[in-house]
Amino acid sequence: MSDAVEVKTLIIDGEEVSALRGQTILEVARENGIDIPTLCHLDGLSDVGACRMCLVEIKGSNKLLPACVATVFEGMEVTTKSERLQKHRRTILEMLFAERNHICSVCVSNGNCELQSLGQEQGLTHIRLPYRNPELPVDASHERYTVDHNRCILCTRCVRACAEIEGAHVWDVMGRGINSIVITDLHEEWGSSTCTKCGKCVQVCPTGALYDKSKIGVDHPKNPDFLPYLNLMREAQ
Repeated sequence: MSDAVEVKTLIIDGEEVSALRGQTILEVARENGIDIPTLCHLDGLSDVGACRMCLVEIKGSNKLLPACVATVFEGMEVTTKSERLQKHRRTILEMLFAERNHICSVCVSNGNCELQSLGQEQGLTHIRLPYRNPELPVDASHERYTVDHNRCILCTRCVRACAEIEGAHVWDVMGRGINSIVITDLHEEWGSSTCTKCGKCVQVCPTGALYDKSKIGVDHPKNPDFLPYLNLMREAQ
């Protein structure tokens, strides 16, 4: 059997499953109906393991590994649900909510936010960490779209969609650690940047950080599902 079709056998949550060489734990889990929470992952974009929501336990290792970038190996035993993982995921969500200014009741994406939905799924009812309440800007210079850095979780979906799907490379990340911020071009206003106005970055944003001005006040769920199709078409070309 060639390497291209080499099959691996592993166990996820006590269930024996098969996978192809090079597949990630997340891919195999979802193929077998096993849910692993994610925020930075999106089908059709490269994976960076930024949010750490998809951490899983691997038998024989004390480390928790991000399922979106960890590849399978023969005989691997994976646990996706445990008290330890639940604690880590809740803590990660608390840190995300505390780091910036996520006030769901006044957010344009209230009811259509992946961060909010994950908080509800994980049973997050309060934040034990002190809120940072940073003074972050809102850039409404673009004729159609707005970026609100108060809602950004630095998942870099916008950066990857702009680079990998649109090929424009407008978005990037500036700074380090807690001072990181997404920027357009060399930190120019969005309205003065080389943005092609395609809106892909807005559609893939999991929170209210990027939104369409024309849809404020109305229910407007985002639709990133078109990305895998575009990515496949791009590869075919």
